[in-house]
Amino acid sequence: MKTNDRRDFLKKAALAGASALVAPSLFGFEKRESSVLSTSMESFSGSKLLVPQKNGLKITGTFLDEISHDIPHQNWGEKEWELDFRHMKSIGIDTVIMIRSGYRKFMTYPSKYLLNKGCYMPSVDLLDMFLRLAEKYGMKFYFGLYDSGKYWDTGDLSWEIEDNKYVIDEVWKNYGEKYKSFGGWYISGEISRKTKGAIGAFRAMGKQCKDVSGGLPTFISPWIDGKKAVMASGSNLTKANAISVEEHEKEWNEIFDGIHDVVDACAFQDGHIDYDELDAFFAVNKKLADRYGMQCWTNAESFDRDMPINFFPIKFDKLRMKLEAAQRAGYDKAITFEFSHFMSPQSAYLQAGHLYDRYKEYFQIK
Repeated sequence: MKTNDRRDFLKKAALAGASALVAPSLFGFEKRESSVLSTSMESFSGSKLLVPQKNGLKITGTFLDEISHDIPHQNWGEKEWELDFRHMKSIGIDTVIMIRSGYRKFMTYPSKYLLNKGCYMPSVDLLDMFLRLAEKYGMKFYFGLYDSGKYWDTGDLSWEIEDNKYVIDEVWKNYGEKYKSFGGWYISGEISRKTKGAIGAFRAMGKQCKDVSGGLPTFISPWIDGKKAVMASGSNLTKANAISVEEHEKEWNEIFDGIHDVVDACAFQDGHIDYDELDAFFAVNKKLADRYGMQCWTNAESFDRDMPINFFPIKFDKLRMKLEAAQRAGYDKAITFEFSHFMSPQSAYLQAGHLYDRYKEYFQIK
């Protein structure tokens, strides 16, 4: 061995020996560090809240949004959906609502009627899957009617009556009579005020739903024309010409008067008014519902309307304030739009799982 080679060899041997002596203490330190971290995490019981816990109306229902135009699809299969139903069940959700069975040419189930109208064949029968999962996890399923898109184009809700005449009969015959989980109907036309054709459309579709299914409950989820009722595609977060509480009461008194015998519940979307307006509008909603013998629900939106980016999971305190206002008003039920995107631990949005954790902390759900 050459002198230079021998020198290099001895240096490497010395370094190897030193590493052998130091390494055990290093590994031991890492193990102790890991153990301490694990112990501290196990003893951590959650955030120390400055507000009273369990002071809001618990969310017991959620929309299922797989036919949408303004939030991304998560491309889940049945495996992911079943896990989500377990997450829902773990926080007390007992009602799932398919927000719409179709939108324009896309569908959630293979409707013969809509296929003949030029709609696209879906790759999976989501309606059948949702009904099976709802049955498995002891939930009530509400079927959301078809949305042709003509209402959004024309402002006239009466366009939706004709297609849904066939959809309602078809769905009840093929699914409603088959599954015990089929518990009601969601009349999916979203309005805010005295929309053209709204009373007639709600009456016609609500009556047919109840007649064909032996009186199963129906509900609507309109929006309040408040300061945050702006176009999602626009850049403004608020508008100046918001409806007053008095106008809201007058207009919805007229609508409820025309539909209360065929619509059992109304779940106003809660995101279009400011947080200091919640009590005033909620009190009116409850008063009107009681006057007409309807249930008063809240659609507690779990996405944030106060941000310039549409749509991310809401800040927990905002959701908490809305649920607390619903509790103060004596609302009957809280549903949300919507768990899978904005509250689920497996959502594409990382913030959704954190909202789920904060919600469980607040309601002391293990």
